[in-house]
Amino acid sequence: MKPTTISWLLKCKQDRKRFATITAYDYSFAKLFAEEGINVMLVGDSLGMTVQGHDSTLPVTVEDIAYHTRSVRRGAPGCLLLADLPFMAYATPEQAFENAATVMRAGANMVKIEGGRWLVETVKMLTDRAVPVCGHLGLTPQSVNIFGGYKVQGRGDEAAQGLLDDALALQAAGAQLLVLECVPVALAQRITDALTIPVIGIGAGNVTDGQILVMHDAFGITGGHIPKFAKNFLSQAGDMRAAVRQYIAEVESGVYPGDEHSFH
Repeated sequence: MKPTTISWLLKCKQDRKRFATITAYDYSFAKLFAEEGINVMLVGDSLGMTVQGHDSTLPVTVEDIAYHTRSVRRGAPGCLLLADLPFMAYATPEQAFENAATVMRAGANMVKIEGGRWLVETVKMLTDRAVPVCGHLGLTPQSVNIFGGYKVQGRGDEAAQGLLDDALALQAAGAQLLVLECVPVALAQRITDALTIPVIGIGAGNVTDGQILVMHDAFGITGGHIPKFAKNFLSQAGDMRAAVRQYIAEVESGVYPGDEHSFH
């Protein structure tokens, strides 16, 4: 299979063709996702909660991400693989260089970092050094202690404008992708329309160029609080492969996420 590239995602955006992405943490699921048609995967620091059992993403280390990235890469050699730089792994540009090198050597095609305009210099310096960057705005789970919990972001004119300005600044600095988490649909639409780079939503309605789900949410095996934007595709489809195909089909058609999975 031909490897998936950022150019392919850009073409999807230009052709208004929605695409589905998912988190992956191991060889077997990565292989299954690739076989059923998922072209883009993220080794998310969500593994701190889903795999390791912590109550936040904060304990995850760069070594953890690198380990899981190697496993996923073996399962899906042709996918476009994003890897999170975890909490405090990019507090300075120097740290970002070193840690990005670690996860890129492990098999990532792109690093994902959380934050807005304060990251402009880091994004520019990483992309100048051949490290592609995916931004992450809205609800940024590494900032859970600042936000006081997992809350919808960008409500109100000032907050919405701030997120739009952040998105434009990240794009200008060289970011090639943006994840937008837990923002009102109208704001997600504004940001997606304003950017030339593809925008991947999670809890941002069906107006973004792509969608991402934590695989545990897509299979209904998340413990405790279930996010509003989650949908258990496994319960409807009956088996995991069919669930992945249904997820892709519903994203591409715009059926998922529906109004019940979105914020206004």
